Amino acid sequence: MNAMTQTPAPSRAATVQKVKTPGGNEVWLVEDYAVPLVAFQFAFKAGAAQDPDGKAGVANMLSGLLDEGAGPYDSEAFHRALDDLAVEISFHADHDNVHGQMKTLSRNIDKAFDLLRVAVCEPRLDAEAIDRVRSQIIAGLKHEAKDPGRVAGRAFRADAFPGHPYGRPTQGDLESVPRITRDDLTAMHRNALARDNLKIAAVGAIDAERLAALVDATFGALPTAASLTPVPDATPVAGARRVIDLDVPQSTIRFGLPGIARNDPDFMIAIVVNHILGGGTFSARLFKEVREKRGLAYSVHSQLSNQDHAAMFAGGTSTKNERAAESLAVIEEEIAKLVSDGPDEDELVKAKKYLTGSYVLRFDTSTKIAGNLLGLQTDGLPVEYLDQRNGMIDAVTMDDVRRVARRMFDGKQLLVTVAGRPEGM
Repeated sequence: MNAMTQTPAPSRAATVQKVKTPGGNEVWLVEDYAVPLVAFQFAFKAGAAQDPDGKAGVANMLSGLLDEGAGPYDSEAFHRALDDLAVEISFHADHDNVHGQMKTLSRNIDKAFDLLRVAVCEPRLDAEAIDRVRSQIIAGLKHEAKDPGRVAGRAFRADAFPGHPYGRPTQGDLESVPRITRDDLTAMHRNALARDNLKIAAVGAIDAERLAALVDATFGALPTAASLTPVPDATPVAGARRVIDLDVPQSTIRFGLPGIARNDPDFMIAIVVNHILGGGTFSARLFKEVREKRGLAYSVHSQLSNQDHAAMFAGGTSTKNERAAESLAVIEEEIAKLVSDGPDEDELVKAKKYLTGSYVLRFDTSTKIAGNLLGLQTDGLPVEYLDQRNGMIDAVTMDDVRRVARRMFDGKQLLVTVAGRPEGM
């Protein structure tokens, strides 16, 4: 072998087993016996976008109640059982999914999965637990009402997706949360948590046969098929501007445009474009121009935000009220420069090097591996993406970046939402 020949990187995809259970579920499994642990993650493809009109927050509240009493256990007994076995179980909801995860020692696998089974299939939804979780959510919402970042973020999403489920806050609001009833929660559980919209990933010290049996036992009592309200595709609004008056010394700015869909051939190029503009850390143009050169803000960022039915480019910063207009002008100027001039070769090389080199950090724990495997499934991507992703980044050329930057930004006016008292806006 030539001394200069590089050894191919080991295949991540080859370590993933696609396990088909007797009950018809599919699980992506990576067996790893280095430590006696199992990380187990799953998602039901039905989240806060399924909340009834006027009752935003149902999916979020349900996710907060699944571990607050289930089967024979009230809330206190359930958490005591988890603590006795050193088992971690948690749930959360976003617009497109209700997520769950569990982490357990190998010796407690059977008992851990049985606790997960009752949490998912037999939540008690006791009145005391509902009232307590509702009160916690309301307290959080009242606190967030004084947080400029939260206020700006909620308003920005509402401005971006008016009249669409994505425009509603996943946690609900101070009007909707008090209206949520136990019947709403049981209906969400019955309609959204089913076997046909379930995605599962597992990493750790367990073999395929045992895992398949446990998965069927855990989820087998759920309905075969979900009963969901169709969610329409949406294009985020661009060009509008709104200021939410808050008596605070800094203005929090959120900005965005329609993005590029996850399954679009230009998506990986858009990842590189965004990294150069504002997705990187110290190397990003926005960081250099807004923070380093002008001292306008401590941080500024941009990202690609992709959901099942919408794609968005979004970013934000916080700055003194008297410098908010200047900060936004610099952001717009840098976007315009990227369109007109493109990046230089050094920026492109550094972006690709960072994006490919940092990818390995997504796989340094069992929990991260399970999360990435689940993310591929919820995004509708093949397992081979694990091996193909860095090659797609490496293949991005200067012409690609220039073309996609024009596609993303040329001739478009940012959607801007500001919380604070910005001068000159």
